[in-house]
Amino acid sequence: MAVTTRLTWLQEKRLQHHFGGKQFSLLYKASVHEFSSENLLEKCCNQGPTITVIYSENYVTGAYLLDSLQEEREVPVILFALQETEISEYKTGSHRLETLVDIKKPPAGFWMDLGNKRVAMSSKVSEELGLPQPCTTSFQECEVFRCKDLLDERKEEGVIVLKRTLLFAMSTYKPYKDMVHQIRILLLGPTGAGKSSFINSVKSVFRGHVTNQVLVGCDATGISKKYRTYPIKDVNDGQCLPFILCDSLGLSEKEGLCAEDIVSILKGHVPDRYQFNSMEPITSRHRNYIHSPSLQDRIHCVAFVFDATSVEQLSGEMVAKIKRIRREMIKYGVVHLALLTHVDSINLITVGDFPDIYSCVPVKLKLEKVHRKLGFALSDILVVSNYVSEWELNPVKDILILSALRQMLWAADDFLEDLPFE
Repeated sequence: MAVTTRLTWLQEKRLQHHFGGKQFSLLYKASVHEFSSENLLEKCCNQGPTITVIYSENYVTGAYLLDSLQEEREVPVILFALQETEISEYKTGSHRLETLVDIKKPPAGFWMDLGNKRVAMSSKVSEELGLPQPCTTSFQECEVFRCKDLLDERKEEGVIVLKRTLLFAMSTYKPYKDMVHQIRILLLGPTGAGKSSFINSVKSVFRGHVTNQVLVGCDATGISKKYRTYPIKDVNDGQCLPFILCDSLGLSEKEGLCAEDIVSILKGHVPDRYQFNSMEPITSRHRNYIHSPSLQDRIHCVAFVFDATSVEQLSGEMVAKIKRIRREMIKYGVVHLALLTHVDSINLITVGDFPDIYSCVPVKLKLEKVHRKLGFALSDILVVSNYVSEWELNPVKDILILSALRQMLWAADDFLEDLPFE
């Protein structure tokens, strides 16, 4: 039977995050392996950095050892206390493990008596950790975990392999039954949500270095004032890949991109570099208006882009506007998804979580909130972390960007397959 930790998911995540993004592997559990310092040493020596977690009635305390446990060897120790959602710590210097688990050899400030299920600490340590007196308390459980970086060498290798697989899939992709030679993906969303940054991020991944070809800014009115279509080139052969990303004026409650222009874009009437006028949508009288658009000129998939850190604060007017636009898309049969940017800014999420991002509880909760607020199916909500301030590519970010792009292309194929035969 598998031995499981007593830590809640949130407690474990907070400890992992606090100590620099670690992955915990349970080595020793006193209620299973006996309350014995000998058994603890046998299970936990030579295992690399470890964290010992002690469960008292009202709080969780413990010790983080920054180096591998070895008998007769001193290792740096950080004591900690976890109370509800707050973690406090106290650095005690270096100690030998046997002095931490033997009441007869107490180091300065802290010791644990496993056999009698007692933990004691000096008044100074208790005060630093924000714990009440007395300094000696009983505990019900003790666990020791091996600590490894969330992205260890083996996991990094898997990420690199996945990135290569996704890049190959994108470069060899062909639209459904070759009905068009390039898929057009329209990015819509509130001003500042990250539409232009996503285009830069996609371009960066395929170029092999970070690029900022598309202007990005923090102006409240947004930078994108024109309708722009951006082909993506493969760095290996310089050829255009089979998809185009389309940028547009941001959505806002009163101004911004108007509904009439959105319909014209979907139908393929709007030319590249068209200057938007929020008070006057494009008409057939415009000199560059595309009067007889082909299937290639139309939009095949729409991605609504939202900032994951602020999507819940969208105003009622904005939510109503997005729902009206979605109804228009359903009317014209255009498939659409939601794309959440800044996923790395969600509380307790780190880059190390990216390979399994959709299984992380904070991300699951965020997707549920977007589903309830805007009506997107959970399977139609994607997450990415754009390149905003970085100078170097990160394969872990790249797999999120490429995975989202792949989902958009699959959605576009669904649109093409669903078109009337004629």
